[in-house]
Amino acid sequence: MGLTEAKVTIHGPKGQDVITLLVDTGSLHSWIDENLLAKLGVDAKYTMSFRTIAGSKVERKVGHADIEMIGIKLPCVVVFAQKGDVNVLGATTLENLGLEVDPTTKVIKRSEALAAY
Repeated sequence: MGLTEAKVTIHGPKGQDVITLLVDTGSLHSWIDENLLAKLGVDAKYTMSFRTIAGSKVERKVGHADIEMIGIKLPCVVVFAQKGDVNVLGATTLENLGLEVDPTTKVIKRSEALAAY
């Protein structure tokens, strides 16, 4: 299995920036460098606790930023990543945008699994 990366545009009140994130469907939220979020004017709304892959507990600020991929732009929860944290595109961001990772090609595409009743 290889790693999948995604180019996304992060929008905030003070501007936008295009960045590349590691896709981690095992991470609930997207983790974005706190300095970039501050530069874009994204405010932290609250603090959450997270369990790292190594089993330790960390607390991080959390807020909302518009994330854009494949022509879709919606507000998503973002974790303010600190030095040493990996910047990732998490599962809820993919789901919010109606996107999925094709397990064969590792390409992010519009989800075909969304039910329409």
